[in-house]
Amino acid sequence: MSKRQQTVERLCEKGIVAVVRAPSSEALKEVAEALLAGGVDCIEITMTTPNATGVIADCRKTFGDRANIGAGSVLDARMAQEVIDAGAQYLISPIFNPEIIALGHTVDLPVVAGALTPTEILNATHAGADLVKVFPGGQFGPAYFKDVLAPMPHLKLTPTGGVDLTTAADWIRAGAVTLGVGSALVTKKALAEKNFAEIERLAREFVRIVAEARAARK
Repeated sequence: MSKRQQTVERLCEKGIVAVVRAPSSEALKEVAEALLAGGVDCIEITMTTPNATGVIADCRKTFGDRANIGAGSVLDARMAQEVIDAGAQYLISPIFNPEIIALGHTVDLPVVAGALTPTEILNATHAGADLVKVFPGGQFGPAYFKDVLAPMPHLKLTPTGGVDLTTAADWIRAGAVTLGVGSALVTKKALAEKNFAEIERLAREFVRIVAEARAARK
């Protein structure tokens, strides 16, 4: 199995990818430790984070293989190359840009491409996207996944937006292979108060809900 395939499996294994925006490397590392303690090991550091490439490099050095550190909000090939050089283990974009997919695959890294309409989603898949991030997913909800997957069940979809403790199971039941979870997991309040125990608690709860929803589907 290639490194890329192994990383895709890890992205889907627990069913949760934490989308993290933090003010500094130190804050993000504390958040990451709490997420890891709660069972969430896939962490997406968005390019909207201050000094994002430096934060990615710092986290990769700190956590090694304990965490699966990716770069989010990657918009073009230049950004993609920057995060690859920083050590990102996967690339996530809110858009479908074939150049990002091609560049990621040249170094055996998976790419999660953004798309919304059925045509965009299928085009992204045909272009080699390892997963397709349906964005903005929260505007349409889990029912949209059911509708899209009905004629195209081979698609590997993940939502970003609209995922919280009350909807996570619905997304899994609708066919999502993993969930991108941002402020519902790393809450602004917990981050401001440095309440890392709360982040760990939420991580455990999300992992439990996903596991139970998957078991119910079998």
